[in-house]
Amino acid sequence: MATEVMTKTKSGRGGVTSYMSAAMIRKKIIMMILGLVIGLMFLFPLYWLAINSFKTDLEVFSGLTFYPHKFTVDPWLEQLTSRDFLASLRNSFLIASISMSISFVLGVSAAYGLARFAIRGKAGVLLIFLVTQMMPSSLLLTPLFLTFSKAGLLNSFGAPAMAIASGSVPFIVITLRPYFARLPKSLDDAARIDGCSVFGSFVRIMLPVIRTGLITIVVISFLHGWNDLIYSMTFNVNDSMRPLTANIYKYMDKYGTKWNFIMAYGMILVIPVTLMFTFLQKYIVGGLAAGSVKE
Repeated sequence: MATEVMTKTKSGRGGVTSYMSAAMIRKKIIMMILGLVIGLMFLFPLYWLAINSFKTDLEVFSGLTFYPHKFTVDPWLEQLTSRDFLASLRNSFLIASISMSISFVLGVSAAYGLARFAIRGKAGVLLIFLVTQMMPSSLLLTPLFLTFSKAGLLNSFGAPAMAIASGSVPFIVITLRPYFARLPKSLDDAARIDGCSVFGSFVRIMLPVIRTGLITIVVISFLHGWNDLIYSMTFNVNDSMRPLTANIYKYMDKYGTKWNFIMAYGMILVIPVTLMFTFLQKYIVGGLAAGSVKE
């Protein structure tokens, strides 16, 4: 009969001793290897995009190479010195910022109201928010196009920004409502005693308490606008108003088979997304997990 091997470990400030069996250790190692493999699979396209942006056009098509044999930064310099690219970069930032601002103001206030006040038909409103998250963007294009056309908002930054916000607001409400619902009513009562109005209590007390959730929704709503393609191409037919995601096809036509230039374009497009998730991942993961359960 095989003897089960036990490993002694220490954890915690008090040096609490625990034991792990050989089977548990093997399971842990297997899970770590599996997680590493899955992570590499998801990161490989980003790596491939990066290395091809530093290759010459000839090397991209000469064969499969996992690093640049002849390093060049010309594709990056071409993008960063191009007026068309810089204009598209400005458009992307403006659309994402306007969309994020609209989503923040409407979504946070709606989540607070649905969590802290007795509202008739609250369950139906929340159900509507959930249903809107399942609707594809293409389903909304025609009614939104007609609405913005009548309002004279076509070929403006406001049209795609409001369309993007229509999808971000339900996400913010669903994410932040459990945050507000968990806060004790005594916070509101203490604020009233100190002379705060409802709005003052909301801004000075409630929002600082749920700052982790706020960071989460700000980042994700900004990325919704940064990654948008369908709304910007539909509501802005003028090329000078289009963001990076829409104008990448124009660069493909312009450079033909110069894929290293297109790779550099795509790499610059994903850098803000990568940096935001890298430096704010603990807030994003913690915010989504904390907002998903009501205690």
